[in-house]
Order: sequence, then C-alpha cells, then structure tokens
Amino acid sequence: MDSLVNRSENINLSLISYVCFTFVGYFIIGLSLSVLPIFINKSLGFSLVIAGLVISLQYVSTFFLRAYSGKIIDGKGPKPAVLFSMISFSLTGIFLIIAYYFKFSPLISLSFLVVTRLLTGCAEGMVGASPINWAIMAVGDKHTAKIISYNGVASYGALAIGASLGVTIEHEFGLYGIGVLSIILGILGFLFAKTKENKTNTHPQESQSFWKVLGKVAPFGLCLALGGIGFASISTFITLYYNHFHWNNGALCLSVFGGLFVAGRLIFSNVINHYGGIKVAIACLLVETTGLLIIAFASHSQMALIGAGVTGLGFSLIFPALGVVAIKTVSPSSQGSALAGYGLFIDLSLGVAGPLIGGIADIYGMNYIFLFSAALVFIGLGLAYALKIKSKIELLNKNLNT
Repeated sequence: MDSLVNRSENINLSLISYVCFTFVGYFIIGLSLSVLPIFINKSLGFSLVIAGLVISLQYVSTFFLRAYSGKIIDGKGPKPAVLFSMISFSLTGIFLIIAYYFKFSPLISLSFLVVTRLLTGCAEGMVGASPINWAIMAVGDKHTAKIISYNGVASYGALAIGASLGVTIEHEFGLYGIGVLSIILGILGFLFAKTKENKTNTHPQESQSFWKVLGKVAPFGLCLALGGIGFASISTFITLYYNHFHWNNGALCLSVFGGLFVAGRLIFSNVINHYGGIKVAIACLLVETTGLLIIAFASHSQMALIGAGVTGLGFSLIFPALGVVAIKTVSPSSQGSALAGYGLFIDLSLGVAGPLIGGIADIYGMNYIFLFSAALVFIGLGLAYALKIKSKIELLNKNLNT
C-alpha cells in the first residue's frame, strides 16, 4: 500500500514539474488581462471594440503558432517549444514597459501594446500543449485525463491569481511593474526548462499531417470553442462590466472564476474516466450557461460573483472531457498535433469573442453581453448532445456489423 501511495505521489510531483511551465506562462498572461482593457479604454481613450480587438490579437497569433508547436513536439519534443515560449514571455514584458512610457501618445502606445499581445500569443501557442505532451511522454498516456486536468488547474489558476495581482501591481507601479515581473518570470521559466530532459516521440508510425488531424478533432474543438465564450467574456469584459454598473472589485470575479475552476478540476478529476467525456461536457456546458445567466440578470456585484463562480465550475472540465475523446481519434504518433489542433479552437473562441462581444456592448449596451455569451454556450451544449447521439449511432452500427 505504501509503495502505491509513494508511486502516486511521485507521479503527481512529476506532473507538477511539467505543468509549472503552464503556470508561469498563464500567470504572466493574467498579470495584464484585467488592466489592459481599462488602460486602452480609459487611459488611451479608445473604444470598447478596439480594446477587445487588441486583447484578442493574442489569440490570433496563438492560433497560427499552434500548428507549428504541434509539429515541433511530434518531431523534436516539447522542450524546444517551452524554451521558445519563455523567451517570448520575457519579450512581452519589455514591450509592455515601452507602451507604458509612451502613454502620452495613444497611437504609439497602442502600437506597442499590439506587439505585446502578438508576442503573448506566440508564447501561449508554444506553451499551450507542450507541458501536456511532455508529461504524457514522461509518465504514460494512461494518465492523460489527469495531466490535462492538472494543466488546466495551472493555467486558469495562474490566470486568476495573476489577474488579481496585476491590478494591485498596476495600481502601485503601473504597467512598468507588470512588465518587469513578466521579464523576470520568463527568464526563470527558461532556466528551469533548460535543466529538464527532453522527451521525443517513441512511436514508429509516421505522423499524420496537421490539417488531417485538425479535421478529426474539429467537431470536439468547435464544441470547446462555444464553451470558451463564457471564459472569454469574463476575462475580457468583467472589469468594464463592473465599472459600467459602478460596482467595485471587478477583478475579483476572475479570481472566483479561477478558484471554482480549480476546485472543479480537483474535486471531479475522476468523473471523465467514470462517465465518459461527452456526458461530462454536456453537464458542464449546462452549468456554464446557468452561471452566465446569473451574471446577466445580477442586480448587485455579489450575485455577479456567484455567477462567475458557477461559470468557472461549469467550464472546468470542458477542455479535458472533450480533449480525451478528441485525441483518441488519432494515432499516438500524432497526439502532439491533435492537442495543438484541439487547442486552436479555444484560441479561436477567445480571439473572436473580444471584438464580437465588444460590438454587442457598443451597439446594444453592456447589459447584454453576458446574455449573448450564455446563448452561444447553450449552442455548444446542443452540439455536445449531437456528438453524443452520433457516438451512440456509430457504436450501434459497429455492433450490428460485428
């Protein structure tokens, strides 16, 4: 019994040593996530659409880097991708500092913020699937669900902590303080990654092309993209939403969202293996829709906090639930590309959500953005149910043929 406990503890420690790179990366992303929309809108004087568009540029560059990172992981291993991401995160800090010093000229400052967001997207694209694949190669694919769950805890937990801390740092030191901390953390992540042994693909099969793999995971990815709208609307617009209603501590919603997200991942980590990914995804999308509706109809900030928590709980298992099913559609030699391709859809979701929801806010008012987000997540719920029906039909046909 003791040996089994020790083995489990060693596996958990090993997983943490890989997903810590995800934590570092998303902590850096979170530092500026709550403050940049307000800085662009209030300090530089640009519209909500421009603020949402600039924030979303990160996800555009992430989208294009995913394919490249998948190719690197399948061919050279995940370590080079992680090293590249840490360097890029440090560079984001440099350009953030420059943008801060040019705040007297809104167009110049915004231009450097655009560069910052594009670099952040490059860094996220390279680190997104790399720690997951690194951990799978190190401890085995039978732990895939746990690895994806741990990675999600690291990413969204880091976003929540970073977002709250970023507001405090910005209040005391401005964007300069966030930039300096980003540089330091990126360098530390790079140095730690250098100490770890790289893992390479041991499967003899020839890897499939990225676009062929993308086609196989697309149905699950599209469902993920619609589920990601809830996170996108909260992460990008919750501080402006609170500001609109003259409520305080909007960034606290990100912390509550992240806290319940992490709790969902930890408490319900075994339900995917027990009930199956599609069933878990359906339940989660229903909970997420409910959370967004609570925010949409909230009459005070405390109710909005509850809604953010419910949304975070609902969103917690969508990525691993659908991800476990998605990567089973390809051979082990293409898992790096499968996870990268699957992750593209959350980037697509976050990239489109900024200008789309910003447009809804400008045209119809801030009051409608979370109602609109809930409607899109509900469509994702319908798609997940359709995937469940399709899976049952395929299983029935297979049984009939045998």
